[in-house]
Amino acid sequence: MKTHKIGIIMNGVTGRMGTNQHLIRSIKAIIDQGGVKLSDSEIIMPDPVLVGRSEEKLKALAARVGVTRVSTNLDAELAKPDNQIYFDSTLTGQRPTGVRKAIAAKKHIYCEKPSATTASEALALANEVTAAGLKNGVVQDKLWLPGLLKLKYLIDTGFFGKILSVRGEFGYWVFTGEYEKLQRPSWNYRKEDDGGIIVDMLCHWQYVIQNLFGEVKSLTCLGATHIPTRWDEAGKPYKCTADDSAYATFELKNGVVCHFNSSWDVRVDRDDLLTLQVDGTHGSAVAGLRDCKAQALAATPRCVWNPDIDSPIKYKDGWTRVPDQGPYDNAFKVQWELFLKHVVTGSPFPWSLHEGAKGVQLAELGLASWAQRKWVDVPPLK
Repeated sequence: MKTHKIGIIMNGVTGRMGTNQHLIRSIKAIIDQGGVKLSDSEIIMPDPVLVGRSEEKLKALAARVGVTRVSTNLDAELAKPDNQIYFDSTLTGQRPTGVRKAIAAKKHIYCEKPSATTASEALALANEVTAAGLKNGVVQDKLWLPGLLKLKYLIDTGFFGKILSVRGEFGYWVFTGEYEKLQRPSWNYRKEDDGGIIVDMLCHWQYVIQNLFGEVKSLTCLGATHIPTRWDEAGKPYKCTADDSAYATFELKNGVVCHFNSSWDVRVDRDDLLTLQVDGTHGSAVAGLRDCKAQALAATPRCVWNPDIDSPIKYKDGWTRVPDQGPYDNAFKVQWELFLKHVVTGSPFPWSLHEGAKGVQLAELGLASWAQRKWVDVPPLK
């Protein structure tokens, strides 16, 4: 068996997302399954080194997960030739520094989104890594969610006919921390720490919309800080300076209209934390994180408006669950495996730093639309 052992510098994985999705459910899961299989006689085996500022936290996490290598010296790890990939899940404002160090050290780059705090910085990183001839990618995990894969299948098979509109609902109630344990870190609600739901979620909506429905032509976005005060990890109150809700409408070049509500101040009364309703001339579908249900034109009920009587139609009964197309793996893990194959074999990996910069651009334009209270066009990113 030929084994490609790939050292991966994992910077910032002591955070919630880095620990759970990237280390435990992706890299460690790949190791536990015996690597990424290229053929019956060839595999890729990740060899992670956990990098951060706190040696104590790194050692505790490594012991918990079963990883042997930790370091508080990023430069030393970048200098080691066996470490071929640099992965960054640090705070967004710190990311360009680490990525540029890795580019200088000739490491392939994979990082969380947003790739930078501004579109110009994100584009600069993309241009620099391309000029250096290094393989690169940005996490765009939602493309591999089972619900969205089923939605993509419906699109590809022509189920919808002409797609007319998309309605996205995302969010849940994030406790303030006054009486309850926090679900999200307090920096998310401070603009000075690069927090805010527009910066966070419009990066996601950009790649979801582009890959499923088409290119964004223009947008309008209204942000809000509905809850002005929250309590931090130490139990101290602080002023929220970043938006916690966003209401955005996107006009696509092909005429499709997409509207996405994103909020950390909404209680869930829907099938999942994220639902996408797609309506077309021949059918409609509603996708969540894992499931998808559909209603064809021939099964669409004839609705009549009459508020004086209870509805004779049981609307939910008219939808059919889209069956699984097979087993579905963790979305983050799927993209990690694709990136590892890209590094070793050169197989296609279109989710590059340049694509990630488009998400940063859309979030930046969303903030501009809110500030200017108007529609804004989305220019080509170059």
